Amino acid sequence: MRTRTTTAALIAAGLLATLTACSSSDDTADKPSTPPTLSAEQRASARAAAGLPDPTPEQEAAFVAALDAIDKDIAHGKADKAASRGRSQCQTIHDWPKDEAKQVDLATRRFTSPTHPEGRTQATAEKINAAAHKHLCPDF
Repeated sequence: MRTRTTTAALIAAGLLATLTACSSSDDTADKPSTPPTLSAEQRASARAAAGLPDPTPEQEAAFVAALDAIDKDIAHGKADKAASRGRSQCQTIHDWPKDEAKQVDLATRRFTSPTHPEGRTQATAEKINAAAHKHLCPDF
């Protein structure tokens, strides 16, 4: 019993010492840093380098219209969500430019809806991938 009590006290003292060592008396340590301000051109360049397109609202609308032409359930009335998934699909196209099978596979799982929670068929995913490439990221 004495050994257990001593061991527990030593562990508690060690934890307390560790927590105390982590505290900081510097007031600036608790303040979040402010990210640098980037110009629109710098943001667009960084997004392109990361494989994230910066489409215009017109390009996004054309993409959602293309999805609706394939099947209205793909966007299911949520244009912003569909455009976001399209930008993610563009990142896939950017990251695997020569692997269309991978692009399509990710599109099958990315574009879910309440009536298709498991994703899309390969044929539908191929059309979605082509629409994303055409309307959101033609340069990839």
